[in-house]
Amino acid sequence: MLSAAGKLLVAVWEWHSGRRDYFSYAAGYSDGMAAYRQAKAVGQPPGSAIYFAVDFNATGNDIRGGIDPYFRGVRAGFQAAAGQTRPDYRVGVYGSGAVCAYLKRMRLAEYAWLSNSYAWAGYDSFTDWNIKQSGGSTAFSFDHDINEAWGDYGGFRVKNQYSSL
Repeated sequence: MLSAAGKLLVAVWEWHSGRRDYFSYAAGYSDGMAAYRQAKAVGQPPGSAIYFAVDFNATGNDIRGGIDPYFRGVRAGFQAAAGQTRPDYRVGVYGSGAVCAYLKRMRLAEYAWLSNSYAWAGYDSFTDWNIKQSGGSTAFSFDHDINEAWGDYGGFRVKNQYSSL
């Protein structure tokens, strides 16, 4: 995601995120380690966030049964990848209002990116989002989503010889 006003990026890890049966502690641990290592390899700055996608309308059983353990695994994977030091990255979640509210309340995610799926559980009641998806646009030569971000949402700038950010 690129914020036009602040020109900040956020990283999102999306791997089998639309499959209920994918979410488990082991998958979270593996994804957490892989995302952390990839962020380090590309020079993502410490203190920024990696959002993990839950891209389906999760029910209470999905949240408690698979998504909660998945995010516990993500946090453990971050710690394992960091070794003896505190992890450099923060955990975020992309998903429904119900998923975002639960994970923030349980302190398994520091940031929440609310999906634009109005019919998904908790969309209307979740207001503690850091990023909110609000539909698509064809203003460029490709389709893309519009997102609104406020406050600290774990964004970062890319610094390299080609960057005008």
